[in-house]
Amino acid sequence: MFEFQSKIVPEQGKFLLAEPFLDDPYFKRSVIYLVEHNEKGSLGFILNKPIDLKINNALVNFPSYSESLYLGGPVQRDQLYFLHRLGKRVEKSIEIADGIYWGGDFETVKDMIESKVIKPDEIRFFVGYAGWTSSQLEDEIQSKSWIVAPAKAEEIFDQDTKHLWSTVMKGLGGKEFAIMSNFPEDPNLN
Repeated sequence: MFEFQSKIVPEQGKFLLAEPFLDDPYFKRSVIYLVEHNEKGSLGFILNKPIDLKINNALVNFPSYSESLYLGGPVQRDQLYFLHRLGKRVEKSIEIADGIYWGGDFETVKDMIESKVIKPDEIRFFVGYAGWTSSQLEDEIQSKSWIVAPAKAEEIFDQDTKHLWSTVMKGLGGKEFAIMSNFPEDPNLN
């Protein structure tokens, strides 16, 4: 296994990248966007696990919307969450980083979708979230399960998430991250 060291500490508005050999079914090759990180714990959404379900098929009385839902994580998978770039046009939303917001008034979002004023690259819906208790995430980073990376809005809202993990990993720079970004998912098939 490689000896890598992320020089970035976990904090709200950063990515977590699963290390290449993490084999957990939820987190394998995951890119998680942290929306909360403090002394009580951490919370984020997996960005690259689309599920074969559209939001208007999952919710009653939701307007037609062709984008996929994403598995945000294994916690509270019966709850819907969303990240967006709509800013204060969605009341009660929380700004996570410059131009990236979490949640807000869901009825406003529904109205905006029905009026077709939301573009697919402005919002992402998740079922469930990934969560860690106090210091649990730091312990997992220390044991080399996660690599912390800077986050960019265009990566969060990019509709092609198939290569997101390798793109963000490669973007960290350095030989070890470039090599890791090309590791096969199943080395036995090489």
